[in-house]
Amino acid sequence: MNDRNDDGLTRRQALAAVAGAALSALPGCTQDNHRPRPEVRTMTPSTTRQPVAFLPHGGGPWPFVDGLGDPAELASLAAYIRSLKTLGPARPRAVLMVSAHWEEARPTVMTAARPPMLYDYYGFPEESYRITWPAPGNPELAGRVRSLLDAQGFETAASAERGFDHGTFVPMKLAWPEADIPTVQLSLKQGLNPAEHLAMGRALAPLRDEGVLILGSGMSFHNMRAFGLPRQQVQTMSATFDTWLNETIALDAAERDRRLTAWSTAPGARLAHPREEHLLPLMVIAGAAGADRGRTAFQGSVLNARISAHHFG
Repeated sequence: MNDRNDDGLTRRQALAAVAGAALSALPGCTQDNHRPRPEVRTMTPSTTRQPVAFLPHGGGPWPFVDGLGDPAELASLAAYIRSLKTLGPARPRAVLMVSAHWEEARPTVMTAARPPMLYDYYGFPEESYRITWPAPGNPELAGRVRSLLDAQGFETAASAERGFDHGTFVPMKLAWPEADIPTVQLSLKQGLNPAEHLAMGRALAPLRDEGVLILGSGMSFHNMRAFGLPRQQVQTMSATFDTWLNETIALDAAERDRRLTAWSTAPGARLAHPREEHLLPLMVIAGAAGADRGRTAFQGSVLNARISAHHFG
């Protein structure tokens, strides 16, 4: 996947249209930053279940290069993403990440013990292609993911070559800069059928009781052309759908899933998502949530568009 939309506009161009070279740099994490010791928490039988979360990953390599948005907006988003490290009742034994930037004909998991980096963006400064996040993979977890999906009728695949794309390494480098947590990526399924992705999440729900933190990385608003519109216009466009989304994730599971299945009929839906790949990770997360009601854990903005993050459990 790259960052070019159907109208030929690149993410870099859309960001530059409103960011400007004069914006000051957001303090970011680099591989040379001080690395805090991992937090140690005790896991007991009553606290083993991990939550699930859908997070906005922002634009391109935004925390690690200069001038990609308003510093205050981005600082708020970065602070939220860093807080994911303490989301669960105890440190997860692994992370399963569903990224908006990987689509395959069949749900596909990465199986490399040491996944490479995948710089799936272009037109950014040279240093953005030297970012590292050398976390281990987890072939055993990859096999478990496949077996759970297979048991529910999904035909799956594996990739030993796939690397961490920026939908994964950008938020994970912020939350776990030590790169010491085993992480496996799972692709979206081509066609982007919301009901199928909800079913994928339901199949994966047992992982929550096995110490695995399931994260969906996308954006609650992803209209590249809108990022260049006047501030008030993009705020209105994004707020309409975001309000519906916040209401929907807080409903009981049956009604929540019914509305998510029909998401494209929601107010402002296609203005928020001309193509829905950045919303579909939420479907997997909602499926894995089971009966847990969602809550809006973060609300902020990127390039004047309102964005939100949603947690379950």
